[in-house]
Amino acid sequence: MAMTLLGIVFGVAFFVFTQAQTTGFAKFFEKTILGTNGAIRISDRFQSNGAITSTEEDGQRFDLGAGERYVEGVDYPSRLRDAISDFPEITGISEMLEGRATLDTGVRSQGVQPIGIRLQDHLTVSDLANQVVFGSLEDFDADRSGLLLGHRLAERLNLRPGDKVNLVSNSESLRLRVSAIFETGISEIDKRRIYLDLATARSLFRQPAGGAVFQIDIRDPVEAPAVAAQMQAALGHRVVSWQEREKVWLDVFKVLRLSSALTVSTIILLSGLGMFNVFALMVMEKTRDIAILRAVGFTRSDVARIFLLQGGIVLLSGALIGCLFGALGTYGISKAPLHIRGVFSTDHFVVNWDISHYLWAIGISMVVMAIASWIPARRAARVEPAKIIREAT
Repeated sequence: MAMTLLGIVFGVAFFVFTQAQTTGFAKFFEKTILGTNGAIRISDRFQSNGAITSTEEDGQRFDLGAGERYVEGVDYPSRLRDAISDFPEITGISEMLEGRATLDTGVRSQGVQPIGIRLQDHLTVSDLANQVVFGSLEDFDADRSGLLLGHRLAERLNLRPGDKVNLVSNSESLRLRVSAIFETGISEIDKRRIYLDLATARSLFRQPAGGAVFQIDIRDPVEAPAVAAQMQAALGHRVVSWQEREKVWLDVFKVLRLSSALTVSTIILLSGLGMFNVFALMVMEKTRDIAILRAVGFTRSDVARIFLLQGGIVLLSGALIGCLFGALGTYGISKAPLHIRGVFSTDHFVVNWDISHYLWAIGISMVVMAIASWIPARRAARVEPAKIIREAT
């Protein structure tokens, strides 16, 4: 019985511990994505032309089917911005202009993804203010020739705030100054993305109007797919939620959570098998005692209740102690150092404190232990006292 108790304790504790970690990293990934690329993105316009268009990977038009096509970018951003503002869920709107260019330091050059923004607007849809590691956003906001560089890009080109660089596109070359360096923790962004003023970006790409995209923030990011569907139907533009955009990674984290839950639940299952064996042997050894109880007036339900009560005491004790150990383990691992740079950036284990982890652990334990206790209890309740006493004599 003591081993069964320990099995429940460790099963519950490990369940809470592993779920806190896997959901913690998943939530942190979601926070990083929302703080970098926003909850919703509005890009290409739908256009009907009565024909089927061909798809070009880097071209202006993409196949939608009969009579429809995508036309890259937003042609009238001010009008679309006004339309977006009418949706009550919206909390931030940032107009952006994206393109391709080469960043040249005079010693080395690197292909980059420039994004033109209005800083104050972009701060409402991103966590850029907290991602700056060197320099200041005030310098960038005050200087139309300022640049914000990703941390890995700055390291590769050996750039620091205040350095001068050339940004070269297919149509223009500009001399700009590094105002600040940011780090999102997402390697593909940190080694390629740069931000510059929207007006400067339009000058760089010689695109005085149109071609914009919008990054949107909403009150409840969980509702992004529903809001995106409404906006796409109303605005006639391609609207993508962050869940659709990051579906692969979200599925990976979901599988990890499920896999860890199933793996750790086997400890609880083994504890249930242990309790079943203990109670089954107890019923066999205590058959005469059970018969005497029945003979003096105990009913079948009274006998079954004895075994169920014993199982309940073990379950309650194990679950409470397991939850305590799980909480202590979660707190301890949250303080452990861990250096990760890739899909997000963190220097320690990320955990998620959620009461549902404890409820799920207790619920699984209750189901397993109830079955393990009920079968021997049912067998004990079926003992016939007259037959057992007659055999004993």
